[in-house]
Amino acid sequence: MRTAVRRFVVKSFGTIALATIALSSSAQAQTFVGSWGVYHPDAPTWTCCAPNGPLAYTGQEAAALLFGGIPSDYIISTVSEQVADINFSAWYDVIGFGSALFAQDYNKKYLGEFYGPTANYGNDRDQNAASAFVRDNLAGFDGRNYAFRVETVVPEPSTVVLSGFGLLALAAAARRRRVQA
Repeated sequence: MRTAVRRFVVKSFGTIALATIALSSSAQAQTFVGSWGVYHPDAPTWTCCAPNGPLAYTGQEAAALLFGGIPSDYIISTVSEQVADINFSAWYDVIGFGSALFAQDYNKKYLGEFYGPTANYGNDRDQNAASAFVRDNLAGFDGRNYAFRVETVVPEPSTVVLSGFGLLALAAAARRRRVQA
């Protein structure tokens, strides 16, 4: 009988401990913060900085530049401002090619940082530099990038306290059973 009670107590404590950890661990939430078109009035022009062109930005880098923070704070979508529609993609302008849809962190930069070169580029979507924030040939393009800030959600202290009371109640019940046995 005592062995059965011990197994019950250990199993109960294990279950409650796992539940407490699950309730008290952090979760992530996404909040829509804004959108932009690749061809943006505040974006640098592709001819501004010969021979390498302006700095190139991934979708996440462009969001951090426009809305503050760092690139890893953001998730990008091309669908809408609804969290359920997030597709982790962004619209880019590829020099010599035009619009292209790539992953939100697609990184194809000339010399590792530029949207260039401004001369002697080809028309290959996968070889040329790309940026999610540049004034080049996408004027009037209706593709938009939607930025969502990733936030860590921490449970309220009352959740942790309530879990503690649950553990105490189970311990008291186990003790009562042990005394009765």
